Amino acid sequence: MQMQEIISKKRHGEKLLDEEIAFFIKEYVKGTIPDYQASSFCMAVCCNGMDAHETAVLTDCMMHSGDVVDLSKIPGVKVDKHSTGGVGDKTSLVLGPLVASAGVKLAKMSGRGLGFTGGTLDKMESIPGMRIDLTQEEFFKQVSTIGMAIIGQTGNLVPADKKLYALRDVTGTVDSIPLIASSIMSKKLASGSDSILLDVKFGSGAFMKTMEDARLLAKAMVKIGNSLKRNTKAILTDMSQPLGLAVGNILEVKEAIATLKGNGPKDFVELCLSAGSIMLVQANVCRTKEEARKILEKNLNSGLAYKKFLEFVEAQGGDISYIEHPEKFDVSKNIVEVKAEKEGYCHEITAIQIGLAAMHLGAGRATKEDSIDYTAGIVLNKKVGDKVLKGETLATIYTNKNIFDEEIRMVKEAFILQKEQPEFLPIVRDIIEE
Repeated sequence: MQMQEIISKKRHGEKLLDEEIAFFIKEYVKGTIPDYQASSFCMAVCCNGMDAHETAVLTDCMMHSGDVVDLSKIPGVKVDKHSTGGVGDKTSLVLGPLVASAGVKLAKMSGRGLGFTGGTLDKMESIPGMRIDLTQEEFFKQVSTIGMAIIGQTGNLVPADKKLYALRDVTGTVDSIPLIASSIMSKKLASGSDSILLDVKFGSGAFMKTMEDARLLAKAMVKIGNSLKRNTKAILTDMSQPLGLAVGNILEVKEAIATLKGNGPKDFVELCLSAGSIMLVQANVCRTKEEARKILEKNLNSGLAYKKFLEFVEAQGGDISYIEHPEKFDVSKNIVEVKAEKEGYCHEITAIQIGLAAMHLGAGRATKEDSIDYTAGIVLNKKVGDKVLKGETLATIYTNKNIFDEEIRMVKEAFILQKEQPEFLPIVRDIIEE
């Protein structure tokens, strides 16, 4: 089998055979197919696409290019959740304890953030003592006993994706739904959970800018998961403004704590309850989303989900005194309020603008080598739909940098004010089940 023939076939829009896709992944991981041929293959896929079967085969081959985690030793249905990322996305820190408090087993392998703010692992490590490097035995035991664990990816998990993603990033071939879907799903499937909920975001602060593109990606990933015998569903969520109020690692941890104590922002609470309700049905704990939501609301209001978060932090070595007394967390030396220069209703808060400003303040990393300032970030004082008076605080900036005039300008310009109050739009816009 010749790689140049496979490239030519896809370049002409023809469907690839299963064995041709398997040959490409196997030989590329081995190193016998050079990067220039792999990049040509990715470009051909970008131009001509792949059908559902080809994409599922590509995902399956990528998943089996390295280790595949077997979670069968953990009793019950194991669930996982994946977000395509966004500004202020601290969902796992609340959703995990919330579903675990209802008896669902969450076995999650997560990643670090590259961009606006840290990923879930960075947020966890902003809690003093918190470990993300559990052994497989510790991971299994923790999920079995307290119902959840979140760790970094371990071992030789999906090496094909590591090689392909690095190549796509520098060859302009990231923007392809079959390649995006196979990249995400190969990692989720290799992590071993029985069911997967995908939170596919759209808007200015998300990778997919339109709801239509997000729906295409969600449907592709749901088809992959279900065709490979995993119960897979997706929600489409709006990332045209930051999620919740806090953007930045410690700031987001504090917001997660407040949410678990019943004081979370409405949009963030709604996302967690909606996603959690689907996960309880996937895990066969409840028959309907309505029944599941009642349980989750009860556990959130009673403090049961908060207690589960304490168990989770303590089990992974975190100092729970910081959770019980969030004022113990370090605070940036510079805290500056950004004021409104006119009156109006908040029509839009451009999420990408807030995200970039937070990254420049130190909350995120532009390259993998960059260090993160856990205390840096932005807290919104207004959300879309709120009335704003001239001179009122739009947002508060936290940073240890001494010069941040540009970031203040970016935050100020992110708030679009108009005379009329905007129409309310829910954060969860659709559910994709097949």
